[in-house]
Amino acid sequence: MKKLHTVIMSGGAGTRLWPLSRSHYPKQFHVLSGNDTMVQQTAARLDGLKELGSTLVVANEDHRFLVAEQLKHLDNLSIILEPCARNTAPAVALAAFELETLDPQSLMLVLSADHIIRDEDAFRNTVELSRLQAENGSIVTYGIVPDYPATGYGYIQKGEENAPQIFKVDEFVEKPNADRASEYLASGEFLWNSGMFLIRTDIYLEELNKFRPDIFQACKASITQAQRDPDFIRPHKASFEKCPKDSIDYAVMEKSALVCVTPLDAQWSDVGSWSELAKSSKSDLNGNNIIGDAILINTQDTYVKSEKRLIATAGLSNLVIIDTEDAILVADKNASQEIKQIVEQLKASNRPEADTFPSQLD
Repeated sequence: MKKLHTVIMSGGAGTRLWPLSRSHYPKQFHVLSGNDTMVQQTAARLDGLKELGSTLVVANEDHRFLVAEQLKHLDNLSIILEPCARNTAPAVALAAFELETLDPQSLMLVLSADHIIRDEDAFRNTVELSRLQAENGSIVTYGIVPDYPATGYGYIQKGEENAPQIFKVDEFVEKPNADRASEYLASGEFLWNSGMFLIRTDIYLEELNKFRPDIFQACKASITQAQRDPDFIRPHKASFEKCPKDSIDYAVMEKSALVCVTPLDAQWSDVGSWSELAKSSKSDLNGNNIIGDAILINTQDTYVKSEKRLIATAGLSNLVIIDTEDAILVADKNASQEIKQIVEQLKASNRPEADTFPSQLD
């Protein structure tokens, strides 16, 4: 059995979870569910997998101390600091080139740092189920079994079953409208695209070189000339800046004939918005989620999070109310995807609320 190394992608900014998530302190470093931060939960759910190897975190240079502090308990931790954001295909390539020196045929379990998975046993069982397929050269992607017609996720259409619970991929589908999402759900043929993968290191690099040799060459040059110290791996900046931006889906997954999908039914959420977090959180009899000090009168289906002060509501429904030290958000749950526009306006005005908290500046 091959060693299983974990690649945690931690470069996201989480703008749709503003005002809690900010570019200098994004959502993966916050406690949103349970007692640990999201990146800590991501690392912890690996416990119990067989033949675990090292953990590689690919992170933004600005977050280096957050990653190092929150994951300091891990053995065999490597932190790769991206000189600039180039999306997921280059991020995984940096990790793959780093792992290639240890064992070219080792397995990479590629995860995002900001997902919630409540049934961790189901997650581990699914990874183990798909392990042999990946060892034999397939690229395994995990498709979430949908429980409602989501319009915020891409979908994967299952094809012929190659092995128990492992299917060929007929098609990757972009985020659908509501009617199409309902059709997908009713058909039983479609899964949500989780962005999690199990890939042999050499296979990923071969497929990347086949379909995107420009990304392959830029990342290889960058990691070959990387600066290393006991805490961080710093890829060569000038080389990496030449790398095109592309997602792993577009660069490899949608082109490769080696991709298969296995269904994952593990109470998963990518926490892409406050409404998604509300769906995955415990609610009271009125459908409300309350974190912090709050009094809700005649209020239904509302997510309230207060850090320091009392929040009181009356006669409301279907809202998100978030109170932080320097900003308050009040939004309809159905408009939570538009919070990104608030952050864009803050950035255009050079307002610090887009990036950091006052307490970080003290």
